[in-house]
Order: sequence, then structure tokens, then C-alpha cells
Amino acid sequence: MIRLEKFGREDFNQLIEWIDTEALLLHWAGNLFRYPLTRESLAWYIEDTNEPGADAFVYKAVDTTTGESVGHISLGGLSYKNRAARISRVFVAQTGKGICRKMVMAVLKIGFEELKLHRVSLGVYDDNPAAVKCYERCGFKIEGTNREILRHNNEWWSMIEMGILEEEFRSITVA
Repeated sequence: MIRLEKFGREDFNQLIEWIDTEALLLHWAGNLFRYPLTRESLAWYIEDTNEPGADAFVYKAVDTTTGESVGHISLGGLSYKNRAARISRVFVAQTGKGICRKMVMAVLKIGFEELKLHRVSLGVYDDNPAAVKCYERCGFKIEGTNREILRHNNEWWSMIEMGILEEEFRSITVA
């Protein structure tokens, strides 16, 4: 099982250790941070998060069996008026164990059940087919592609835009 807990200063070193290349940092956060990731930039990142009325909730994923952090995920860009938010900065420390799906489903549960959202979106770079497949298994639908929006090492990356509506989430959790 996976439990989402507030990501705090005590978690900075673990995330910095995980995000150990510029390419990983770009996949995780686009151009939000410069490489290498620092404690100072992470302190800015978590300011004013995880509080009632905040526009972002930042989590670490904890394996309930071992108590170890196994990933990171955030739900941000909250529009309470439009009942919408965006999943971002998803990082899974160990792939192939179903951790991504469990993290995404846990954050969707928070979004749809606790925050009463109507829509959750996300973007994933097109060179990450495993993530696209994970998000589709969680009920996300591909809505389009922003072509060649990020350049890294003379390569262009495109971003696949995906979304899920509250009724789609409910149909998955009931089934």
C-alpha cells in the first residue's frame, strides 16, 4: 500500500538524491528548477502548500509496509471556482512495482473526494510511454499534444496533455 504524506524539509535530501541528472530534473519539473536541485529551491517550492485553501498540495509517497519514501507527487494549480487541478512533479523511485498507479490513484482520491474537484489534468513528455500507460490505467484520457515545447541536448520534447473528470474517476473506483 501507498500512503501520501506532506512533503517537508526533512524530505529534501531524498528527492535531491533521486533527481541526480539534468534530464531527470527536466522530466520531473520541466523548467521550474535549475540543475542541480537544491534545498533552497525546494524550500521555495513548498512555501504555502498543503494548507486549507492552498493552490498546491505536495506529497511524498510512503510504502506502508516498509515506511520508506518511494516517490513524490503534487496536485497544484487548484482553481476552486472551476473545481480543477493539475497533477505535476511525479517521481517514482522504483519502477515496475505499480507505485505510480497507487500514487496517482491516491492523489485523485484526495482531489475528487476531499477537494470536490470536477477535473484533474496532467502533462507527460512523449518519450515516457510507461507513464502514459500508467495514467491511462488510472482513467486519464489523452486530450492533445503540445509539440516540441522543451529542448534538451538538441532534442525537442513534446508534451502529451491528459485529463480525467470526476464521473470517470468514480466509474473506475466503483468497478
